[in-house]
Amino acid sequence: MADPEETYQCQTVNCGCIYDPDRGDRKGKIPNGTQFKNMPDEWCCPVCGAGKKMFKSLAGPGSVKEEQE
Repeated sequence: MADPEETYQCQTVNCGCIYDPDRGDRKGKIPNGTQFKNMPDEWCCPVCGAGKKMFKSLAGPGSVKEEQE
């Protein structure tokens, strides 16, 4: 299972989609094992269509967890 630092959550009001590199994104044709940083810049959230900039890591510097503390 991916570490929280490698797992990203979409930070839009209506979405909450989590990108897990272990699963990839079948809809976006991102293969399993692809780290978020290695995904194409034009990739969008499969749920709400938000761009990569709307995603934040679940742990580590600048992460969702850090903002909640």
